[in-house]
Amino acid sequence: MNITDLTVHELKEKLEKKELTATEVTRAYVERINEKEQEVQAFITTLTDEAVEKAKKIDEKKAKGEITSPFAGIPVGIKDNICMKGVKTTCASKMLENFVAPYDATVTEKLNQEELIPLGKLNMDEFAMGASTEYSYFQKTKNPWNLSTVPGGSSGGSAAAVAVNLVPWALGSDTGGSIRQPASFCGVVGLKPTYGLVSRYGLVAFASSLDQIGPITKDVQDSAILLNLISGHDEKDSTSMNLEKKDYTKALKNDVKGLKIGIPKEWYGEGINPEVKEKLEQAIEQYKELGAIVEECSLDVANYALATYYIIACAEASSNLGRFDGIRYGYRTENYTNLKELFKNSRSEGFGAEVKRRIILGTYVLSSGYYDAYYKKAQQVRTLVKQKFDEAFEKYDVLLTPTSPNVAFEIGTKSNNPLEMYLSDICTVSVNIAGLPGISIPCGVDSKGMPIGMQLIGNRFAEETILNVAYTYEQKTKFRENYQPKFLI
Repeated sequence: MNITDLTVHELKEKLEKKELTATEVTRAYVERINEKEQEVQAFITTLTDEAVEKAKKIDEKKAKGEITSPFAGIPVGIKDNICMKGVKTTCASKMLENFVAPYDATVTEKLNQEELIPLGKLNMDEFAMGASTEYSYFQKTKNPWNLSTVPGGSSGGSAAAVAVNLVPWALGSDTGGSIRQPASFCGVVGLKPTYGLVSRYGLVAFASSLDQIGPITKDVQDSAILLNLISGHDEKDSTSMNLEKKDYTKALKNDVKGLKIGIPKEWYGEGINPEVKEKLEQAIEQYKELGAIVEECSLDVANYALATYYIIACAEASSNLGRFDGIRYGYRTENYTNLKELFKNSRSEGFGAEVKRRIILGTYVLSSGYYDAYYKKAQQVRTLVKQKFDEAFEKYDVLLTPTSPNVAFEIGTKSNNPLEMYLSDICTVSVNIAGLPGISIPCGVDSKGMPIGMQLIGNRFAEETILNVAYTYEQKTKFRENYQPKFLI
């Protein structure tokens, strides 16, 4: 038995039956990190020594009957824009290279209460701005299915780490597809929860009205489990919804008979890779065989959602990143003679090119004379996008779309062409604009053996529905049993 191949629910079972100890599990992952991390480069900060020490203490507490959590002793990876007390939280930026978080994010606190063991902080695009994890200040994470390709972004480190068994599951953040797109590229499961379901307290803000923390896991059951652990109302987050607590694992019924699935025709048109389209069409046929009612529908939001997203996201980024000025927070230049130079040089040296590009764009659309033409208009279109989705969910339980129009691309092929990089998000951004839940699950591989992701979109707080629809397909197709990254073999 290879411990790192196991899903979290399998690990939990073995820990409960005392077939494994927390120390054995943690050491297996530490060995795996030592073996593969140098080539994959998924971590910014590893906590392997601390993890082994924590595992030993958990085993001692378990022996005395002092621990009640069934997940105690299971390792986890955390994206490096989520605060962990006493650990560097860099956002993959020179600006925060030496920032040590003085507090825990709410999600980190929740995982600590369950006695999970953090293995480290995972790489990402700087300040979560990117779709390939090439915009990290520290390193470029590789896709374990093919080390010459990107893992997606911005949660590329989280997706790659789960795909190659460096962690059993991980937390990512999704502003415009940053959990779902890397999950698609790396052949794992990525869930973006409804806006407000998971607290954003302690998540370094990119675009506050779009950001959402969510799980990246090996299978759908693990996704439901991790959502159970991190969801819930938080008084520290004014956008957190006060809803009745649910057990999402109870939604996994492996049955979609009579369920209505809409297929938005506009999402399958020009620009989609023919092999991606073919695999999605096969998945649609499988849902029909499983008893779902599948219909083509019209949802013409994808094209103008992309422009709307980049206006709103950049405007909010411009505002949120204003605090990193070399005085209040962040890197401070040594090259200045007056206050103006201190601001200018600290920000010029501390931020990477993509972050600067988005700050400049955001400042432009918020400036006098352009606010009404761009930002106000984008907010109006946002309302329209929400309305279009509301109309669709009057007829359908779930919408099925590609997660990305393409599979993982070669490192370096899009990083110098921002527009082409932005188009990677065309299938995912509208979900964030409307505040909806979306999940990406693997639905096969292309002719080169690269994974293809299928996105299932649900109505607000309908996580149970999309998890069940994803789980039913997963049980039918058994992706993990049939395919694995080349780098894993």
